[in-house]
Amino acid sequence: MDYNDEDSYLMLSGIQHFQFCKRQWALIHIEQQWEENVKTVEGQHLHRKADQPFTREKRGNKLIVRGMPVKSNKLNITGICDVVEFIKDENGVEIAGSEGKYTAYPVEYKRGKPKKDDADVLQLTAQAMCLEEMLLCDINVGYMFYNEIKHRVEIPLTAEYKNKVRSVVTEMLDYYSRKYTPKVKTGAFCHSCSLQHICLPKLMNKRSVKSYIEGKINE
Repeated sequence: MDYNDEDSYLMLSGIQHFQFCKRQWALIHIEQQWEENVKTVEGQHLHRKADQPFTREKRGNKLIVRGMPVKSNKLNITGICDVVEFIKDENGVEIAGSEGKYTAYPVEYKRGKPKKDDADVLQLTAQAMCLEEMLLCDINVGYMFYNEIKHRVEIPLTAEYKNKVRSVVTEMLDYYSRKYTPKVKTGAFCHSCSLQHICLPKLMNKRSVKSYIEGKINE
Protein backbone atom coordinates (compact mmCIF):
# COMPACT_ATOMS: atom_id res chain seq x y z
CA MET A 1 0.00 0.00 0.00
CA ASP A 2 1.28 3.46 -0.89
CA TYR A 3 0.66 5.45 2.28
CA ASN A 4 1.47 8.69 0.45
CA ASP A 5 -1.51 8.16 -1.86
CA GLU A 6 -4.69 9.69 -0.40
CA ASP A 7 -6.77 7.16 -2.36
CA SER A 8 -5.30 4.49 -0.10
CA TYR A 9 -6.42 6.25 3.11
CA LEU A 10 -8.94 4.34 5.17
CA MET A 11 -12.34 5.74 6.01
CA LEU A 12 -12.47 7.11 9.53
CA SER A 13 -16.02 5.81 9.93
CA GLY A 14 -14.63 2.29 9.56
CA ILE A 15 -13.22 2.44 13.09
CA GLN A 16 -16.72 1.90 14.46
CA HIS A 17 -17.34 -1.05 12.11
CA PHE A 18 -13.97 -2.52 13.12
CA GLN A 19 -14.81 -2.29 16.82
CA PHE A 20 -18.23 -3.86 16.30
CA CYS A 21 -16.85 -6.72 14.20
CA LYS A 22 -13.55 -6.93 12.34
CA ARG A 23 -15.11 -9.24 9.76
CA GLN A 24 -17.93 -6.75 9.12
CA TRP A 25 -15.36 -4.00 8.60
CA ALA A 26 -13.42 -6.13 6.13
CA LEU A 27 -16.54 -7.05 4.17
CA ILE A 28 -17.47 -3.37 3.86
CA HIS A 29 -14.08 -1.72 3.40
CA ILE A 30 -12.02 -4.45 1.71
CA GLU A 31 -14.55 -6.56 -0.16
CA GLN A 32 -16.89 -3.55 -0.53
CA GLN A 33 -20.12 -5.37 0.23
CA TRP A 34 -23.03 -3.66 1.92
CA GLU A 35 -26.67 -4.34 2.77
CA GLU A 36 -29.04 -1.90 4.37
CA ASN A 37 -31.15 -2.69 7.39
CA VAL A 38 -33.35 -0.59 9.64
CA LYS A 39 -30.43 0.69 11.65
CA THR A 40 -28.39 1.85 8.67
CA VAL A 41 -31.40 3.59 7.09
CA GLU A 42 -32.23 5.38 10.35
CA GLY A 43 -28.60 6.36 10.75
CA GLN A 44 -28.47 7.83 7.26
CA HIS A 45 -31.64 9.82 7.93
CA LEU A 46 -30.17 11.28 11.13
CA HIS A 47 -26.94 12.23 9.37
CA ARG A 48 -28.64 14.10 6.51
CA LYS A 49 -29.20 17.09 8.76
CA ALA A 50 -25.66 17.10 10.11
CA ASP A 51 -23.94 16.27 6.82
CA GLN A 52 -24.96 19.28 4.73
CA PRO A 53 -21.96 19.90 2.43
CA PHE A 54 -19.46 21.89 4.52
CA THR A 55 -21.61 24.76 5.79
CA ARG A 56 -20.77 27.45 8.31
CA GLU A 57 -23.08 29.14 10.78
CA LYS A 58 -22.11 31.92 13.19
CA ARG A 59 -23.87 32.08 16.58
CA GLY A 60 -22.39 34.71 18.89
CA ASN A 61 -18.93 33.49 19.90
CA LYS A 62 -19.54 30.10 18.27
CA LEU A 63 -18.79 29.05 14.69
CA ILE A 64 -20.63 25.85 13.67
CA VAL A 65 -19.22 23.91 10.71
CA ARG A 66 -21.23 20.97 9.32
CA GLY A 67 -19.96 18.23 7.05
CA MET A 68 -16.30 19.19 7.52
CA PRO A 69 -13.82 16.97 5.64
CA VAL A 70 -10.87 15.89 7.78
CA LYS A 71 -7.81 13.70 7.32
CA SER A 72 -4.65 12.61 9.06
CA ASN A 73 -1.44 11.95 7.18
CA LYS A 74 -0.02 10.31 10.31
CA LEU A 75 -2.91 7.87 10.71
CA ASN A 76 -3.69 7.50 6.99
CA ILE A 77 -7.41 8.03 7.53
CA THR A 78 -9.94 10.44 6.08
CA GLY A 79 -13.56 11.25 6.78
CA ILE A 80 -16.21 13.86 7.48
CA CYS A 81 -17.12 15.33 10.86
CA ASP A 82 -20.86 15.66 11.39
CA VAL A 83 -20.30 18.96 13.17
CA VAL A 84 -17.29 20.87 14.48
CA GLU A 85 -18.01 23.70 16.89
CA PHE A 86 -15.40 26.43 17.11
CA ILE A 87 -15.68 28.51 20.30
CA LYS A 88 -13.85 31.84 20.51
CA ASP A 89 -10.88 31.48 22.82
CA GLU A 90 -7.86 33.76 23.06
CA ASN A 91 -5.75 30.66 23.71
CA GLY A 92 -7.12 28.91 20.63
CA VAL A 93 -6.03 28.83 16.98
CA GLU A 94 -6.86 30.97 13.98
CA ILE A 95 -9.47 29.68 11.52
CA ALA A 96 -9.27 30.64 7.85
CA GLY A 97 -12.00 33.14 6.94
CA SER A 98 -12.85 34.02 10.54
CA GLU A 99 -11.56 36.72 12.86
CA GLY A 100 -10.08 35.84 16.22
CA LYS A 101 -8.94 32.54 17.69
CA TYR A 102 -11.01 29.44 18.39
CA THR A 103 -10.98 26.13 20.23
CA ALA A 104 -12.41 23.21 18.23
CA TYR A 105 -14.87 20.60 19.52
CA PRO A 106 -16.00 17.71 17.27
CA VAL A 107 -19.65 16.67 17.64
CA GLU A 108 -20.83 13.26 16.38
CA TYR A 109 -24.49 12.29 15.88
CA LYS A 110 -25.69 8.74 16.60
CA ARG A 111 -29.12 7.20 16.10
CA GLY A 112 -29.19 5.14 19.29
CA LYS A 113 -28.05 5.55 22.87
CA PRO A 114 -24.58 5.38 24.49
CA LYS A 115 -22.89 2.04 23.85
CA LYS A 116 -21.28 -0.22 26.42
CA ASP A 117 -18.13 -0.44 24.31
CA ASP A 118 -15.91 2.43 23.18
CA ALA A 119 -16.60 2.28 19.42
CA ASP A 120 -18.33 5.68 19.30
CA VAL A 121 -15.70 7.30 21.49
CA LEU A 122 -12.85 6.00 19.32
CA GLN A 123 -14.52 7.38 16.19
CA LEU A 124 -14.90 10.77 17.87
CA THR A 125 -11.31 10.61 19.11
CA ALA A 126 -10.06 9.89 15.60
CA GLN A 127 -11.93 12.95 14.33
CA ALA A 128 -10.25 15.04 17.02
CA MET A 129 -6.84 13.65 16.07
CA CYS A 130 -7.41 14.64 12.44
CA LEU A 131 -8.41 18.14 13.54
CA GLU A 132 -5.38 18.39 15.82
CA GLU A 133 -3.09 17.59 12.90
CA MET A 134 -4.89 19.95 10.51
CA LEU A 135 -5.19 22.89 12.91
CA LEU A 136 -1.99 22.33 14.91
CA CYS A 137 -3.82 22.29 18.23
CA ASP A 138 -4.81 20.02 21.10
CA ILE A 139 -8.38 18.76 21.44
CA ASN A 140 -9.25 17.00 24.67
CA VAL A 141 -13.06 17.21 24.66
CA GLY A 142 -15.74 16.26 22.14
CA TYR A 143 -19.48 15.57 22.17
CA MET A 144 -21.84 12.75 21.18
CA PHE A 145 -25.50 13.49 20.44
CA TYR A 146 -27.64 10.37 20.82
CA ASN A 147 -30.96 10.61 18.99
CA GLU A 148 -32.69 7.91 21.03
CA ILE A 149 -32.24 9.80 24.30
CA LYS A 150 -32.20 13.29 22.67
CA HIS A 151 -29.19 14.14 24.76
CA ARG A 152 -25.68 15.46 24.15
CA VAL A 153 -22.88 13.81 26.12
CA GLU A 154 -19.48 15.41 26.79
CA ILE A 155 -16.64 12.98 26.06
CA PRO A 156 -13.10 13.41 27.46
CA LEU A 157 -10.69 12.56 24.63
CA THR A 158 -7.87 11.11 26.72
CA ALA A 159 -4.34 10.05 25.79
CA GLU A 160 -5.48 6.47 26.40
CA TYR A 161 -8.21 6.76 23.76
CA LYS A 162 -5.78 8.39 21.31
CA ASN A 163 -3.28 5.58 21.78
CA LYS A 164 -6.02 3.03 21.21
CA VAL A 165 -7.03 4.78 17.97
CA ARG A 166 -3.43 4.49 16.77
CA SER A 167 -3.40 0.79 17.63
CA VAL A 168 -6.75 0.07 15.97
CA VAL A 169 -5.89 1.98 12.80
CA THR A 170 -2.52 0.18 12.55
CA GLU A 171 -4.35 -3.15 12.65
CA MET A 172 -6.88 -1.94 10.07
CA LEU A 173 -4.08 -0.83 7.72
CA ASP A 174 -2.39 -4.22 8.11
CA TYR A 175 -5.58 -6.09 7.17
CA TYR A 176 -6.24 -3.71 4.29
CA SER A 177 -2.73 -4.03 2.86
CA ARG A 178 -3.06 -7.84 2.93
CA LYS A 179 -6.69 -7.81 1.73
CA TYR A 180 -7.40 -10.01 4.71
CA THR A 181 -10.97 -10.76 5.84
CA PRO A 182 -10.79 -12.43 9.26
CA LYS A 183 -13.05 -15.06 10.74
CA VAL A 184 -14.61 -14.11 14.06
CA LYS A 185 -16.65 -15.72 16.80
CA THR A 186 -20.36 -15.44 16.15
CA GLY A 187 -22.82 -14.16 18.74
CA ALA A 188 -26.18 -12.52 19.36
CA PHE A 189 -24.83 -9.29 17.82
CA CYS A 190 -24.78 -11.05 14.43
CA HIS A 191 -28.59 -10.81 14.26
CA SER A 192 -28.50 -7.00 14.08
CA CYS A 193 -25.65 -6.88 11.56
CA SER A 194 -26.50 -5.43 8.17
CA LEU A 195 -24.20 -7.97 6.49
CA GLN A 196 -25.39 -11.16 8.16
CA HIS A 197 -26.63 -12.70 4.92
CA ILE A 198 -23.36 -12.00 3.15
CA CYS A 199 -21.23 -13.02 6.09
CA LEU A 200 -23.17 -16.29 6.60
CA PRO A 201 -22.32 -16.43 10.31
CA LYS A 202 -24.09 -19.77 10.89
CA LEU A 203 -21.83 -21.43 8.32
CA MET A 204 -18.64 -19.48 8.87
CA ASN A 205 -17.25 -21.78 11.54
CA LYS A 206 -18.25 -24.94 9.68
CA ARG A 207 -17.15 -24.43 6.08
CA SER A 208 -15.85 -21.71 3.79
CA VAL A 209 -18.19 -19.53 1.76
CA LYS A 210 -16.57 -20.89 -1.41
CA SER A 211 -17.28 -24.45 -0.29
CA TYR A 212 -20.88 -23.56 0.55
CA ILE A 213 -21.53 -21.89 -2.83
CA GLU A 214 -19.88 -24.74 -4.76
CA GLY A 215 -22.03 -27.20 -2.84
CA LYS A 216 -25.19 -25.30 -3.79
CA ILE A 217 -24.14 -25.24 -7.45
CA ASN A 218 -23.56 -28.99 -7.45
CA GLU A 219 -26.91 -29.82 -5.80
